[in-house]
Amino acid sequence: MGEIILVNITKIMPHGAYCELVEYKADAYLPIGEVASGWIKNIHEFIREGQRDVAKVVFVDQVKRALDVSLKKVTAKEKKDKINEYNLEKRAQKFFEQAVKAAGKEGKLNEIRLKAAQSVQTYSELLDLVIDKKMPTGLLDADVQKAFEEIVAKNVKPKEYEVGYAVVLKSVAGKGNVATIRKAFQEVEALGVEVLYEGAPHYKLSAKGASYPDVEGKIKNAEKLLEKYKGQLSVEIKR
Repeated sequence: MGEIILVNITKIMPHGAYCELVEYKADAYLPIGEVASGWIKNIHEFIREGQRDVAKVVFVDQVKRALDVSLKKVTAKEKKDKINEYNLEKRAQKFFEQAVKAAGKEGKLNEIRLKAAQSVQTYSELLDLVIDKKMPTGLLDADVQKAFEEIVAKNVKPKEYEVGYAVVLKSVAGKGNVATIRKAFQEVEALGVEVLYEGAPHYKLSAKGASYPDVEGKIKNAEKLLEKYKGQLSVEIKR
C-alpha cells in the first residue's frame, strides 16, 4: 500500500476503470472516487482509454490478488519523480543492451542480465555504479563493462553537487572597510568558491563539484579563510 506506480488505463466503466501496471504483470482497478477530487458526473471527462498516468496503491487483497489505485492521491512531486525514475530506468536499460551488442554478445544478453541481477535490482543501480566509478569486479564481463562505461561517458553528464552557505559580512568600526571585504572575497573565489551578492551585508558562498565531500571541503576552506579576517570584519556564516 502506498507504492507509486505507472498505469495504463485499458477499460473505462461507469464507476471506475481497469488498468494494467506498466512495470509489473498485473492489473488494477481505479474506483471513480479515486480519479479526481470532487464530484465526478462523467468519468470520461477526466480519463481516457490508453492514457498512461501515475497512481498510488490504496488497497490490496492478497487472497484475490486485487489492487485498487488512486490518481487523486498522487502529489505533483510524486508524479514527476516517478516519471523521471521510469525514464532513467529505460535509458539505463538501453545503455546496457547497447553495451552487450557492442561487445558482440547479443546471444548472451539474458545470461549477462541474470548475472548482473545477482548484485543489482535495477538498470539504474548499474548505471549509478558506473557513474560513481564503483563497479565491482566481475559483475559484468570485462568487455561488456568497458563498452557500458564508454556509452555512459558519451551520453550522461557527470553528477554535480552544490553546497551553499549564507554569510553576513560587515566591517568592524575603525578597522575593516569595503576594500577589506573585497580582498577577502577575492581569496575565497581563488579557492573555487563563488561569492553571490544578496544585498550588503548578506552574501552566499556557493561551490560545485563531482562529490559532496569535495564541495563541502571547498566551503569549509572558505570559512577558515574568512576566520582570519575576524579582527577587521564581523563574520557570521550559516548553512
